[in-house]
Amino acid sequence: MKYLDEYRSPEQVRKWLAAIRRVVTKPHTLMEVCGGQTHTIVKYGLDTMLPPEVTLIHGPGCPVCVTPLEMIDRALALARRPEVIFCSFGDMLRVPGSQGDLFSARADGGDVRVVYSPMDAVALAMERPDKEVVFFAVGFETTAPPNAMAVYQAKKKGLGNFSLLVSHVLVPPAIEMLLSSPDNRVQGFLAAGHVCTVMGYEAYEDLAKRYQVPIVVTGFEPLDILQGVYACVKQREEGRYAVVNQYARSVIRQGNRPAREIMEEVFEVVPRRWRGIGTIDRSGLGLRPDYAVFDAERRFAMSEQFVEEPSQCLSGAILQGLKKPYECPAFSRPCSPAHPLGAPMVSSEGACAAYYRYRQHAEPGESK
Repeated sequence: MKYLDEYRSPEQVRKWLAAIRRVVTKPHTLMEVCGGQTHTIVKYGLDTMLPPEVTLIHGPGCPVCVTPLEMIDRALALARRPEVIFCSFGDMLRVPGSQGDLFSARADGGDVRVVYSPMDAVALAMERPDKEVVFFAVGFETTAPPNAMAVYQAKKKGLGNFSLLVSHVLVPPAIEMLLSSPDNRVQGFLAAGHVCTVMGYEAYEDLAKRYQVPIVVTGFEPLDILQGVYACVKQREEGRYAVVNQYARSVIRQGNRPAREIMEEVFEVVPRRWRGIGTIDRSGLGLRPDYAVFDAERRFAMSEQFVEEPSQCLSGAILQGLKKPYECPAFSRPCSPAHPLGAPMVSSEGACAAYYRYRQHAEPGESK
């Protein structure tokens, strides 16, 4: 990728680490919101290079990880129906529900298909009018626009056999939940650059002001992370709290207006349960009444339910930055990518998966 080496330059990394050391005089606890950022931090050991005053903790920024157990169970129930073709991105197939995962549903005879775009599912519904095609719409604001466009096109084409199982979540309410918690220890955030590419960062400005925390919109390469840390630390050292856009090569303040418009046309803001965390008000997206006919939960008369997390899985504490993966007694054994107890171990963006892949044999003291 053009210019990629520029953001992984050892010389530049050393330069920004030195800059952080020059400005830091007191402790700072920062949270990166996105699981992609977590993997970069753990893979390259960025947290181990920072001065001891700076602590990075991992946030709930993996949409696969925060999809609640009951939503996985609904997906399994739909996938096992003989009239349904259940479509999903590949990252959801191994996420455990209370009774297996989508791979096991496929092994049991369910028609479960991996697609690369929700429009693939729309095309499949057009090709197979004899089947009900359901797409598993999971993700933060990043994936909401294409999922909204799929529903918009399905309505335009008059497709009566296409629907979404919707489990979309929103980042700003999750940040506010963390900041308002009595257990909060986060003093600054590295916001997810891809989410802000779609939504912009206007919503973060109010959070920064009300809670007096710096928020830096940050990319996903080592240099992005270190520049974000520097901007957070510098603000805190100077007693400031504002939103800074480190990821200006992709993000503008107002975001992507056409993408936001199609989201607002199709979706409305709703409460949403987060796996291991609970319900956060106004933290999800659901289909508007004009598009409710494409809601799989409504179409298949699926009842509300609540499913408890496995007691030995600490995913909720990990997703809130209260614990690191290696502090979970189940980490590595019995919980592993081959036999996950929770989504953070199986997701490609999960914190547990990052520590298992890059630090399975590290001593706890080696990671901050």
